[in-house]
Amino acid sequence: MTFGTAPGAANTGTIAPAGGCPGSFFTSRKWSFEGNTLNIRDHKGGTLAQLSFADGGFSGKATDGGAVKLARAK
Repeated sequence: MTFGTAPGAANTGTIAPAGGCPGSFFTSRKWSFEGNTLNIRDHKGGTLAQLSFADGGFSGKATDGGAVKLARAK
């Protein structure tokens, strides 16, 4: 997944999913950071996951209940 930002928008942006995204994450298109939570949304605006920052990456749960961890590619 590649996260982008919109000009002038500090807490929202776009997502370009890459091949091989698990579950329904291939439909991810937008992200927003609200409070301490990173929200990932699909092409219809539905929430796919809510994540918190921990240990150098984001972790949390997908709306289907599965665990999600995002970390920067090396």
